[in-house]
Amino acid sequence: MPTTWISFLLTFLIAFGTSLALIPLAKWLSFRYKVLSNPGGRRQESQPMPKLGSLAMFGGFMVAAVVAQFLPVPRQDPYEIIRLIGLLLSGSVIFAVGVLDDIYELSYFWQAVAQILVASIAIIFQIFIEYFTNPFSGLPTEGWSYIVTVILTLLWFGTMMNTVNFLDGIDGLAGGVTFIACVMLFANSAFVLEPSQTSISLLPLAMMGACLGFLVYNFYPAQIYMGGGALYLGFQLGALSVIGGAKMATILLVMGLPLMDLAWQAFNRIRHKRNPFQGDRGHVHFRLLDSGLMTHRQIALTYYSFCAFFGVLTLVLDSQLYKFLAFGAMLLVIVIGFVIVGRIKPLHITSE
Repeated sequence: MPTTWISFLLTFLIAFGTSLALIPLAKWLSFRYKVLSNPGGRRQESQPMPKLGSLAMFGGFMVAAVVAQFLPVPRQDPYEIIRLIGLLLSGSVIFAVGVLDDIYELSYFWQAVAQILVASIAIIFQIFIEYFTNPFSGLPTEGWSYIVTVILTLLWFGTMMNTVNFLDGIDGLAGGVTFIACVMLFANSAFVLEPSQTSISLLPLAMMGACLGFLVYNFYPAQIYMGGGALYLGFQLGALSVIGGAKMATILLVMGLPLMDLAWQAFNRIRHKRNPFQGDRGHVHFRLLDSGLMTHRQIALTYYSFCAFFGVLTLVLDSQLYKFLAFGAMLLVIVIGFVIVGRIKPLHITSE
């Protein structure tokens, strides 16, 4: 047990320290090559902001994930090294795409092509959804065809990447929510599952450290943005929730609010004959900020609390049925909140 806890501590500290140390380099590269946000726009910045914060999270996770493979912890998954290679490879591709997007502002078409590509790489390396757990019986569903598996996995990765991408609108919001989601994935693998998946749990732990190192500089008032790194975080959440056995229920409860916000905004944009993937200030976090009801920090902390509360429920509820009921209750609360927020008028007109 002491060896396991030392491995946990080392993995987290390596990821945190590497991420923190890379921030100055990311800021320097952003200014050196003018990878900066434009003042105004959707975030309404008053001055250009460096956008290569993804470098810190990517570097922190990569270093810690590799080091973790040499730590003395139990390993049970025979495909673990294959999935790790797939995770690092596909993660590197989407990280590179995010950087290209920061520099050249890729159209959504090319972003979608990249998302399909990285999800396909992950699937080739055995990172795919094998089954769901029936909430009424608590038993896993029967196996389905490979085509269905591929389609479901592609949809899952695409949903997670776009959810985190649209969530990245308030300082510290996307990074903080991802940190909380990884806390739940780590706790579930390390302490809840029987037998525990200790070696697998080191991966979300590494992502936790990488996110926290970035948040030191990204929480309001932010000194750097993650830019295209939001796609990287979304991919990591999608992959880490699948590796070692589906933990999608955990992610669905933690990310319920951002997921519903994504669906709500997509529906509204289609209803008004607009591109559902074109960002604007219609998201809940922007509406709350524009209404003057909450500050940047209050919005971020409210999201953190909401996501953490429902995430903890996945750890303490043994019954799949109770988790299903908790998910239903969460959706009801979110819908009521959306109706209330939708009736609030902004204090001033904002550009999209």
